[in-house]
Amino acid sequence: MVTVFLLSPASCAGTRAQMLLKSQTSPLTARLTNGGAPLGEVFTFMSSLYFRGKLAYATTFGSAYVIAPGRGLLPSDLLIRVEDLRQMASVSVDEGVAAFRDPLVRDATRLHAGLAAEDRVVLLGSVATDKYVGPLLHVFGDRLLFPATFAGRGDMSRGGLLLRCARGGVQLDCVPVRGAVRHGPKPPKLPRLR
Repeated sequence: MVTVFLLSPASCAGTRAQMLLKSQTSPLTARLTNGGAPLGEVFTFMSSLYFRGKLAYATTFGSAYVIAPGRGLLPSDLLIRVEDLRQMASVSVDEGVAAFRDPLVRDATRLHAGLAAEDRVVLLGSVATDKYVGPLLHVFGDRLLFPATFAGRGDMSRGGLLLRCARGGVQLDCVPVRGAVRHGPKPPKLPRLR
């Protein structure tokens, strides 16, 4: 059984993305300009703990594809350049925007066609809104899972939890997105690491 993780995108138009695009001194910006840098590394910079946790968890327990605005699903190790990041920043993460939805549905459909019956598809991202959940449910249906403990947790809490699980080799229980409780009470804070 193979588990394919779909990682929700970092904000390509946010403050940290703009810092990266405008920097004259950042080594990561230099790599983006001269040959490229891995998508997962770039999104980790822009999203910090949350994306770092998603990427660590996904690469520990399966394969990672990143929801890239306007580009569909891309492998986390794909090299991107400054112009790729600018193009992603110009596309709203919204299921109602064809430039976002259509490439996502296209790549999800290709991925779905290559899955074996026992393979799993797990979304590591917020399920509180339909911005990417809607198109993914359309393609994967009941095969689209998410960690049940995500309901009610904020981004930083999810990121911390995923990092701990990746480091400890502990997989989270996942449930189908369709029919699940997608909003919940805020869980207790994670205990501090020693």
